[in-house]
Amino acid sequence: MLVNSPIQIKAARFQSTPFQHGFTLIELVVGIVIFAVAMVLVVSFLQPQVRKGIDPIWQVRAASLGQSISNEILAKPFDQNSNQVGGMERCNEAVTCTDSGALGPDAGENRDSYNDVDDYHGLNVSGEDIFNSLGLNTEVDGTYIYAGFNAQVSVFYDQNLDGIDDLAVGNKKLITVTITTPGGERIVLTSVKGNF
Repeated sequence: MLVNSPIQIKAARFQSTPFQHGFTLIELVVGIVIFAVAMVLVVSFLQPQVRKGIDPIWQVRAASLGQSISNEILAKPFDQNSNQVGGMERCNEAVTCTDSGALGPDAGENRDSYNDVDDYHGLNVSGEDIFNSLGLNTEVDGTYIYAGFNAQVSVFYDQNLDGIDDLAVGNKKLITVTITTPGGERIVLTSVKGNF
């Protein structure tokens, strides 16, 4: 005679109930939502880091562009009325310098024909319109290296070197070159050209 022991009865019940493997639909949805929230947090942390990774490259290009434009400007004579052929005549001695309200390119001049420092006053170029001092574009392998950049130039008389336009003729001109990167950062380079 077979007597069913409590252990045998438990084993029989355990085997008769089918096991359920896997997850319920609710568990899957909750898992997907948690994963999505985690991914949003990770991406929102990494995205600014990617942006910060390109900033130094833009800053170097902006500084290089600003220095190039500054060098181009400083290579020009102080004023339209200064002796342009290397002589000893300066404006404000035998002839007067250009009036402070008349700074900027002379009639009919463009960047190729600028012949003095103040001709650059008001220069505003960006992207594909940024050329080097030889008038060549800044394209490398079909891509403009200054795409998204903007360059602005301001020139005015600043005899006391306080950074404020004197609104009067003097013997020093402050040249400010402002480069704006595609990220909106402004790199400002200033220099002074003396009437020597």
